[in-house]
Amino acid sequence: MANLATFLAAFLAVLISHNSASKILVVPLDGSHWINMEVILKELHTRGHQLTVLHSPNSWYIPANSSLYTSITATMFEDGAKKEAYNQILLEVMEGRRSTGFFSGFSRRRSLTRMLTAGHKDLAQAVGAILDDSDFMDRLRRASFDLMLTDPGLTVGVLLGNYLGLPMVFNVRWINNGEAHFAVAPSPVSYVPVPGSELPDAMDFSARLQNVLHSIYSLIEFHFYISPAYSELLLRHFPPGTDLLSLEQEAAIWLVRSDFVFEFPRPSVPNVIHIAGFQCGEPRPLPAHLEAFLQSSGEQGVVLMTLGTLVSALPRHMTEDIAAAFAQLPQKVIWKFKGEKPSSLGDNTLLVDWLPQNDLLGHPKIRALVAHGGTNGLYEAIYHGVPVLGIPLLFDQFDNLVRLEVRGGARVLEPKSLTRDGFLKALRDVVETPSYRENMQRLSRLHRDRPTPPLETAVFWIEYVARRKGAEHLRPVGYRLPWFSYFCLDVLIVVVVAVVAVATAFVCFCKAICGRGLGKKSKCE
Repeated sequence: MANLATFLAAFLAVLISHNSASKILVVPLDGSHWINMEVILKELHTRGHQLTVLHSPNSWYIPANSSLYTSITATMFEDGAKKEAYNQILLEVMEGRRSTGFFSGFSRRRSLTRMLTAGHKDLAQAVGAILDDSDFMDRLRRASFDLMLTDPGLTVGVLLGNYLGLPMVFNVRWINNGEAHFAVAPSPVSYVPVPGSELPDAMDFSARLQNVLHSIYSLIEFHFYISPAYSELLLRHFPPGTDLLSLEQEAAIWLVRSDFVFEFPRPSVPNVIHIAGFQCGEPRPLPAHLEAFLQSSGEQGVVLMTLGTLVSALPRHMTEDIAAAFAQLPQKVIWKFKGEKPSSLGDNTLLVDWLPQNDLLGHPKIRALVAHGGTNGLYEAIYHGVPVLGIPLLFDQFDNLVRLEVRGGARVLEPKSLTRDGFLKALRDVVETPSYRENMQRLSRLHRDRPTPPLETAVFWIEYVARRKGAEHLRPVGYRLPWFSYFCLDVLIVVVVAVVAVATAFVCFCKAICGRGLGKKSKCE
């Protein structure tokens, strides 16, 4: 009887799961973004949801064949997506940052603006080709999807989801030219650093002035460089007056990869759910050769270095300096590296094409992480309490490392001024100064102290949107207001006019009274 009861309970669970399963269209972003999207897809798959992934034929990491999902191929990004383009931008950014002070950030942003402009033009053309393909669109409609899960860093999902009329859930941190909050939540520039500003939240007058200028730059970049790329597409396929930002704001839920343990506190809105660190977890056993290398390090431990998935290598002279500095360490080093082997490489350094980053960071032998400052890597370092030496290269990495440096868990080294001695001194400081590790372990305890795991939170809200066919009740009405109403400028104008009218009337009244009084006085005389 007990076995029968167990079987019936299992059968009922499977039946309920099958009946509540949703058909989800997924439009991911490649590179490191796919790594965290895949984590969510695995969890959705275990819960019985039917997943269909739309990806480009030349995807870097998204497999065409998977047991997790059905694959649909559509060209979404052309030659602008080649990894070589990122390396070229990297060189331009590093050269631009040779200028000092305030103008350094703007020099970097000019190169990225040019890349974003070209990229969005390619995206608009790709989406136009998809929407114009009537057979392809009919195929998607016949599939009767319940919702779309997408990373809006790739605007294909945003435009396609709106065109199909699907409730949308965003797996997001960055969107178009800034952090996701800036598209949906109040962002006072007095204490909320604008993406690209590299500022803390506690700002003096000079910093606030810089933040205002960066805010103006971001508005110009979005409205005059990014949005125009979609003008023709929106005119052909969407109602008059539609713009890219309004389509993005149609998302039911924004699953934002952020946590205020790391981010600076700022205003938010009800349909923004914070899920940072959902890709982190307890370390799994390492491959035998890596475990043996770690154990051979003795009490000194191991330093881990990785520059992420988009940048294959630093300029040659920098890799030589880094390799030479590593050779002088008492620690051993595991370096994720692609390219020609540095001639100055020491016997203590192991070069690998791939490494299980989360599992390595959770190993007790790891003493520090040398990284570019990508979101995934920093949250994994926070989760496992590993201090960071940051070498920011592109995109949000500069701002990310500023945040961790302010929290006392990282030291930042500017790539343009990297030398062997400077790198060695900075790395020794991070490894040997106890406060870096202590601060990261404190952040780790705070990050883990939450009512539900972030992955569980993410999946709940995806299923919530599928059940409720959206989440309109969580979307602020402010999205639909014209800008002058949002800032109450119309009210301010009416108040100012009323005050001026009353003041004018009062002055006229006083003049009239005074004039009448003077008239009576003249008659008496």
